Amino acid sequence: MKDASILVVDDNPDHLELTVLALGECCDPSLVHTASDGVEALDYLLGRGTYAGRDVARQPRVVILDMKLVRMHGLDVLKAIRQDPRTATIPVVMHSSSTEKNDIAACYANGANSYVRKATDFDELRRKMRQVHDFWMTVNERSREQPA
Repeated sequence: MKDASILVVDDNPDHLELTVLALGECCDPSLVHTASDGVEALDYLLGRGTYAGRDVARQPRVVILDMKLVRMHGLDVLKAIRQDPRTATIPVVMHSSSTEKNDIAACYANGANSYVRKATDFDELRRKMRQVHDFWMTVNERSREQPA
């Protein structure tokens, strides 16, 4: 079962906070969960470590994942998400400042559903996060389904 929540993963505390603030303008802020690195994100999604006992049947509707994380690269997190049957169908939006075509291609090749370039100012971030929210939380009906 997919939950009505969003998981934001970013190792830069400023980027994380601003992303959460921007999402909080278009949805209930209590539905936005955060992880400060890829390891914590996987612990949350897979119900291990600090999140042992979390109901992993209730997964976020979408994960917004920074690509260039320090502790565990975002592509490795994406691969792990895609390899586990409990998380394989969760939409993942890669969120990065990279403009390298190879980076973007690698995200899609590893199962990203979308690639959103990080904004240069807060107004742009608000617009982009509203678009991400609106598409994945209201427009995209498939993201609400659980495969049989």
